[in-house]
Amino acid sequence: MSDTPLNPLDSPSLPGVSDTPQITLASASPRRRELLQQIQVCCEVLPVDIDESALAGEAPEQHVQRLAQQKAAAGFALQPLRPALGSDTIVVIDNEVLGKPADRQHAIEMLSKLSGRSHQVMTAVALHSADKQGGLLSTSEVCLCELSAAQIEAYWQTGEPLDKAGGYAVQGLAAQFIVTISGSYSGIMGLPLYETAKLLRQHGVYTGVPG
Repeated sequence: MSDTPLNPLDSPSLPGVSDTPQITLASASPRRRELLQQIQVCCEVLPVDIDESALAGEAPEQHVQRLAQQKAAAGFALQPLRPALGSDTIVVIDNEVLGKPADRQHAIEMLSKLSGRSHQVMTAVALHSADKQGGLLSTSEVCLCELSAAQIEAYWQTGEPLDKAGGYAVQGLAAQFIVTISGSYSGIMGLPLYETAKLLRQHGVYTGVPG
């Protein structure tokens, strides 16, 4: 008997596991694609461009869920032959939404605000198909250590903060700044796998194990 572990993706007997895209991922994020691969979901990546501005009086949780739903709908419009998945992540502190930093100064301001404090990371996921739509929200609590001005500057120079909500990446160098996490690690990365798998199963998409 071979000592090499079997790769489930190599087995044609497993239902739903295929190289054929099961869904459209309406996002350019490589992290989201990797997280889908983790639960054996094959996707076609079709990034969408929507206006991500907040509406007047819109609460953070309403904002992030609306954007995820709009992304899913836009993805389905591009490819209506399969369900489309949209997701959006925001960082919230003192009820203020921190998106991706526009530049160095913006990133410094964000990280200074998060330094030594707890904040929320909200990630909404939505699925849109011809006959049904659904969405779920994951909210996690993250506490960063006290960051010196030198640490923040050095971190900015790595290039990591530029395209990250709140100006940091939990799966990157910023992991050394995180004191505690309460909630979904994959949600903080950008795609909460529990909620995502639940939605996918509701749409008949196989997620590596039976629902």
